[in-house]
Amino acid sequence: MFVIPAFIVLFGVVAVLWRTPMWVVWLYLGASVVTFLAYALDKSAAVRQAWRTKESTLHLLALVGGWPGALLAQQVLRHKSTKQEFRQVFWGTVTLNLVALLLLATPARTLLLRAL
Repeated sequence: MFVIPAFIVLFGVVAVLWRTPMWVVWLYLGASVVTFLAYALDKSAAVRQAWRTKESTLHLLALVGGWPGALLAQQVLRHKSTKQEFRQVFWGTVTLNLVALLLLATPARTLLLRAL
């Protein structure tokens, strides 16, 4: 569980250095809450053998910034924490999210966005 505190430190450094907008903090918090709830609902459905949330939906939520909530849900709820293929894709979404955060937070973001 060292990843979430490490992310908070990284985010704090990025926010101080490059003045990250406050809405980014709210995006991560909101997406993490929604993602945690999605994992909880999926875990409940798995226990009841009911309709499940698609793994692609869980990955999309993680990709848009909900990965801290997903990681917390995996640990607290013991859900999606052992399926190797899911975990590999999950860590890929975390990596992509962090790269996007760093690219969009840097002062050179205007150049990057113009290039796209």
